[in-house]
Amino acid sequence: MAMTTRERIEMRVDTETKRIAERASAALGCASLTEFMTRLIRDNAPRILEQETSIQLTNAQFDHFVAICNDTARKPSERISKAAKRLDAEGI
Repeated sequence: MAMTTRERIEMRVDTETKRIAERASAALGCASLTEFMTRLIRDNAPRILEQETSIQLTNAQFDHFVAICNDTARKPSERISKAAKRLDAEGI
């Protein structure tokens, strides 16, 4: 049987926060605060990361963006060009 490495997260909270967490944990039927916190992290972290790493545009905003990108008369600023080169060098 393969063993999984387990990491530790330590945190300190005020009494009221702990009581609320214990009540919510019990309401969800969690066996422990650890199970409750793990569930919160697994359920919420992916959504938070998605929100922070994606850009959502309306159709009009996207169309405007594409039009600007396709406008050959416009040239990127020096700052944008340097940033693009840096991203290329980093493999992004």
